[in-house]
Amino acid sequence: MRRLSDTIARLQAFKMPSVAPAGAGRLQPFADFGPNPGALDAKSHVPAGLPAGAPLVVVLHGCTQTADGYDRGAGWSALADRHGFALLYPEQSRRNNVSGCFNWFDPQDIARGGGEAMSIHQMIETMIERHAIDPRRIFVTGLSAGGAMAMAMLAAYPELFAGGAVIAGLAYASAASVPEALDRMRGHALPGAAALEAKVRGASDFTGPWPMLSVWQGAADRTVDPANAEAILAQWRGLHALREAPDASEVTGNATRRVWRDATGRDVVEAWTVRGMGHGTPLDAEADGIGCPGPYMLDVGISSTQHLAALWGIAPAVDVSAPLPRQIPPAAAAAPSAARPPGGPPAGDGGVGRVIEDALRAAGLLR
Repeated sequence: MRRLSDTIARLQAFKMPSVAPAGAGRLQPFADFGPNPGALDAKSHVPAGLPAGAPLVVVLHGCTQTADGYDRGAGWSALADRHGFALLYPEQSRRNNVSGCFNWFDPQDIARGGGEAMSIHQMIETMIERHAIDPRRIFVTGLSAGGAMAMAMLAAYPELFAGGAVIAGLAYASAASVPEALDRMRGHALPGAAALEAKVRGASDFTGPWPMLSVWQGAADRTVDPANAEAILAQWRGLHALREAPDASEVTGNATRRVWRDATGRDVVEAWTVRGMGHGTPLDAEADGIGCPGPYMLDVGISSTQHLAALWGIAPAVDVSAPLPRQIPPAAAAAPSAARPPGGPPAGDGGVGRVIEDALRAAGLLR
């Protein structure tokens, strides 16, 4: 039986500190996009003079983060201004989840036609209409709980997306309750590849071709265990009918990239593992000013933002063939911990049930 103190510490680790934006940020409020059954908020960024037929990137923040804070950290709006694409930032409401986590473990919020997934779908459809977005060039990415919700969008509405990316996230429908969510985050009792593939196939009547997928994971992540990245890869290799062994593998500075290709030789699934990196979005702040290091925005010598934009063909290719290996700073490798949830009682005051309930609320895993 797993120790209560370890469970609480991991709950607190999942409650990530926010990346506070400087000033009001570069994003604009995005409203009036539909019935919004998931009760989400949203922001957007549309570069001045954006022509019709531009691409759209949907970006999903992590727990306790905001749209503005994540944008400042990851640098998506700066890249959008340079290369001409629009951004949509769904944002969790504290009315909906006390820690600002997308409810990736709630079956009602990740199913097609309802909950948070439906709200995000309505946002995307509205962006297409308002800004004449190219419906063939829509992409989604997210960190942690946002990464898990990105996987939900790719499963529930695969016809919307040309590609997606998950950073330190979890496989679609790998959990269906709070206890399962906690176990999956720790890498325990993950469903097998066939069961995971069946979950995605059962989420819609889509038959393919499936969107391309990029998976990013810190090898030293103690918040979302790296086993989750392997589960995502198994899920999507099955969808694309790919073999288990990658078609190519290369070491780039601190990172290893594995690639799986379809019958035409096109890269359809890739995986980046960053050695020594903990829980967060990988950045290369020294490269050209894209991104800002901070809590869970980790300067590790490779920019996931730049790489994804290049992979999706919406920005020029980035030379990551031989970056200088960088020493991972302790802040990028360390995972937060706490002896007990803030404001919660010690283990002897009020009983184990109250401690767990307070910890779940503090982590945003219980409404």
